[in-house]
Amino acid sequence: MNILVTGSRGQLGSELRELSAGCDKQRFFFYDLPDLDITRSDDVQRLCREHQIEIIVNCAAYTAVDRAESDVDAAFRVNRDGPAILAGCAKEINALLVHISTDYVFNGDSSMPYREQDAASPATVYGKSKWEGEELVRRIAPSYLIVRTSWLYSGYGVNFLKTMLRLGAERETLNVVADQVGTPTSAADLAAALLSILERYDPACHYQETYHYSNEGVCSWYDFASAIMEIAHLPCKVLPLESAHYPQIAQRPHYSVLNKSAIKQAWGLEIPNWRVSLAGVIRNIEHMDKELL
Repeated sequence: MNILVTGSRGQLGSELRELSAGCDKQRFFFYDLPDLDITRSDDVQRLCREHQIEIIVNCAAYTAVDRAESDVDAAFRVNRDGPAILAGCAKEINALLVHISTDYVFNGDSSMPYREQDAASPATVYGKSKWEGEELVRRIAPSYLIVRTSWLYSGYGVNFLKTMLRLGAERETLNVVADQVGTPTSAADLAAALLSILERYDPACHYQETYHYSNEGVCSWYDFASAIMEIAHLPCKVLPLESAHYPQIAQRPHYSVLNKSAIKQAWGLEIPNWRVSLAGVIRNIEHMDKELL
């Protein structure tokens, strides 16, 4: 099974690359800018034909939520037009498209974990661009799995965890928003879940499913930051802050917990609690740092 992974230098793509080393039945091709731009149809089609791709996993995305509010064209080009091009290529070569999306397709006004069938109502350019990308995947790709996730972090790339580890080592106190609630997601856990699904993929089937995946449990960004300091044994004190006192260009959802029942039932996944996964990621980061000394 030949699998193309786009956005391979990002958090999820990097974790997929690391975990794929243990996969014997699949052959992975990892691509990112500048070698592959998913908004260039000719390049996507050429590469898929060259490697006889049977599954496309799209991890490429424009994720700068605040910058997207002014960089609208770029956000829609990557998050809407790029997935449409990949979907068209998947249709042409009869491949499965696995497309990664986001909790930002919801406005955050709910008080119950979002299910896949809940109405989308994105409140930001980023969320709108991702939602329109989803819709084009559904319209074009004959076989697809759309997987929405939230609060992704990893030992790779730039993310909340790594920012907190850096600031926690530099400062005595940190103010972190306490009235935005969701679930942190280890990119390594999501990568492992995707690989588990791909191992059981049946080429004779046409999949047309949308799933939610995050780690188990619920917390605020304040809780998340506090846990980081505790697990990493950093003396920095985390203080709760209201969103109103931390204005941001793009509106953040106040509640973005995802219901994972569908993906767990369909694929038999066991999803770890966010604190357990966080501890593992921090241990890996500390181990990598020691190796570099």
